[in-house]
Amino acid sequence: MEHAIRKAETLIEALGYIRKFRDRLTVIKLGGSAMEDPEALTATLQDVIFMETVGLRPILVHGGGKPIDRAMARAGLQPRKVQGRRFTDEQTLQIVVHVLLKEINAGIIRQIKELGGRAVGLHTDSLQALHGRKLLIPTDSGEPIDLGRVGEVTWVDRDLIEDICKADIVPVIPSLALDEQEQWLNINADTAAAAVAAHVQADKLVFLTDTPGILRDRGDEASVISSLDADDCQELIRQGVIDSGMIPKVEACLDSLRAGVKKTHMIDGRLRHSLLLEIFTDRGVGTEIILTKDPTLLSS
Repeated sequence: MEHAIRKAETLIEALGYIRKFRDRLTVIKLGGSAMEDPEALTATLQDVIFMETVGLRPILVHGGGKPIDRAMARAGLQPRKVQGRRFTDEQTLQIVVHVLLKEINAGIIRQIKELGGRAVGLHTDSLQALHGRKLLIPTDSGEPIDLGRVGEVTWVDRDLIEDICKADIVPVIPSLALDEQEQWLNINADTAAAAVAAHVQADKLVFLTDTPGILRDRGDEASVISSLDADDCQELIRQGVIDSGMIPKVEACLDSLRAGVKKTHMIDGRLRHSLLLEIFTDRGVGTEIILTKDPTLLSS
């Protein structure tokens, strides 16, 4: 009976958050072990289905770094990174498109359906969500770096995404955009998720990572920082506490906050049901990033 009571208390705790975020949009970026580990992926998709079932509006955005690397290795191609971004020639782009659309996106949709939910991939014809232009990286010399078929998001079809959500279907968006010539561009998945969140004015942007959150001491997973604002983030970057692959994630969070997203989160995709624990419990399990701690400007 005590176990049953605790379950009921958990539901009561979640009730306030369900009411608060009902009909509001949450963008979830899938990556790392949340995609690579079958059990972690199943738990995450169960969380997404739960969110949709109780009236929240989850939107999934995914990349596919490790599967793309494996596919390139099978094709005898060596991945090449420039300033942390994948250089994408035409041959690499064909692999990227196949892996993201035919393997990962299709697999996520299939699994959501098997788990009792409904989902659709937004990457075909009238269901294309992301549009962009070729990305050139500026340099101190003034000569930009050309990354091949790598792009940045210029427009997100907000109406399309919202219509899918209102139909009680989960949109699943790969990190690919179409340019003005209707050709594919490879988009960094973190920046794609941030762009989606900004364009749809999401209440939340959640990054599923391979750490419990942002750690003050990278050797101690118990040192997770529960809340940061923009100034805190810049100071931790200056100190080297936030470095390497975490920097673009944090910068994507800050960009989306400046564009109107209310709150962003870094949580551990390896932890079963971390998504529900972060959104529907008082304590949460990761790091929330907000724009400012000024009480007159804080989001709800």
